[in-house]
Amino acid sequence: MEGAPGWMFEALSGMGFGESAWRMFHPKRMSSGRMNLERAKRDGRRFLNPVATSIGGFSMMFDVVPEMLFGRAARVPQGALGPFKTDARVYETAPESGLRVTWMGHSTSLIEMDGVRLLIDPVWEERASPSRWAGPKRFFAAPLALEELPRIDAVIVSHDHYDHLGAETIRRLAGLENLRNARWITACGVEKILEELGVATERCTVLDWTESARVGEVTVTALPARHFSGRSLFNRFETLWASFALVGPRHRVYYGADSGEWDGMGDIGAEFGPFDLTMLEIGASNPLWADIHMGPEGAVRSFGQLGGAGLLMPIHWGLFDLALHGWREPIETMFAEEGLRLWSPTPGEPTEVVGREEVRSEWWR
Repeated sequence: MEGAPGWMFEALSGMGFGESAWRMFHPKRMSSGRMNLERAKRDGRRFLNPVATSIGGFSMMFDVVPEMLFGRAARVPQGALGPFKTDARVYETAPESGLRVTWMGHSTSLIEMDGVRLLIDPVWEERASPSRWAGPKRFFAAPLALEELPRIDAVIVSHDHYDHLGAETIRRLAGLENLRNARWITACGVEKILEELGVATERCTVLDWTESARVGEVTVTALPARHFSGRSLFNRFETLWASFALVGPRHRVYYGADSGEWDGMGDIGAEFGPFDLTMLEIGASNPLWADIHMGPEGAVRSFGQLGGAGLLMPIHWGLFDLALHGWREPIETMFAEEGLRLWSPTPGEPTEVVGREEVRSEWWR
């Protein structure tokens, strides 16, 4: 299945197819009174989305397989990208602005924020797949070796899909000295996967939607997202998926993870904003599964619903072939949007967030 887009793997798995640096308190539910922001509901063993959501089924294959086989979109780069290389010496000095982000590609980022370092959805694998031999292959090598990571205070894993939770990555991170004291913050049920991969149970902090944990001076709150979970045909929806608000004394960041549009975005912005940086997915979208992947147009609308403050950082693009669109198409759409304050750095380049100052790297052209 070399070259097959990653939606096939999502389909098969879920679409019907220093110690003092962190402080954790017992997960606490916020009391906002906003009806859209509440703990996750279940139907038996299955978690439910915050609003009615169409996930799709195997019948979708009849719509997409012809496009996969005969479509003309350039879903992968025609030439080599990069190489991109992170200068790890940068991490020896704290960011002057107090907020610096290193985007490693797709949804993986290292966030340095108000004195803490947070590693988000780490995937260093060659493929976003259960197999080493088949599945979506990365477009460029990881800019930084895992062993070169600076001290990490917490790792946040939003959900269990292969492009957000890399099994071998987790195994290696669990044994690294620079993560010896890190908290592992994740949504309900995902901690079992982390533990199977070598993360000590006592290091895991499990959050339901609206629950929070503290890392240094930053409060991490799990919030609803409109998506799904599952790493096989047989366990879809059995672990929770989440977005996250990161609130420190000087900065606020929203990490949307994977989500379709939904009417709770306004409540998130009102409760936790205004955000200095809003990280929203733009790739892997298609009208057939718009409920679970918002795409670039949806990201623009969601950014406005979240308050439209600060800067919008596109994520979930530029590394894996996970849909039927051209690999550049999502970012081209974002760049063409008039009046949008965009923050889109070069992969692997530690970049400070300075006020409302845009960053528009064109590494992808």
